[in-house]
Amino acid sequence: MAESDAAARSARIRARLADLGHTLPEVAAPVAAYVPAVQTGAHVHTSGQLPFVDGVLPATGKVGAEVTAERAAELAATCCLNALAAVEALVGDLDRVSRIVKVTGYVASDPAFTGQPGVINGASTLLGEVFGEAGSHARSAVGVAVLPLDAPVELELVVELSAPLAPTA
Repeated sequence: MAESDAAARSARIRARLADLGHTLPEVAAPVAAYVPAVQTGAHVHTSGQLPFVDGVLPATGKVGAEVTAERAAELAATCCLNALAAVEALVGDLDRVSRIVKVTGYVASDPAFTGQPGVINGASTLLGEVFGEAGSHARSAVGVAVLPLDAPVELELVVELSAPLAPTA
């Protein structure tokens, strides 16, 4: 789908993102054998999204060591934008998202770091700001030893969709 087509279809959510100073990136290319998102019924599940910006990880390492918790929270928001881009690329219109169902966040953590929930708040806060009440979600924030490409954060979303609008004559 062309960028301008997606932008026209997701006008409300894209406008809210712009109000917050964000834009949706191009969908990050998978780093292995998977697709960025799949739809089953009214739900879309994203694959784990890393905090790529223009195809590059802006930071690597463990949170609590090489990466601060504050920086990791920013990276979690970037992962979230990448996940939303994957949803839009699959279904064509983020305005169809009726609810954020679940966020699963993985934080590559120094063994002494226990602030994983605060890191994943970077994504949760963004979803609340963008989707309002529909952005309230269930969540897991998990500390792990290492993530792909030494990324500090990885995020998965499950979203519920409303029915597509019928075309008007």
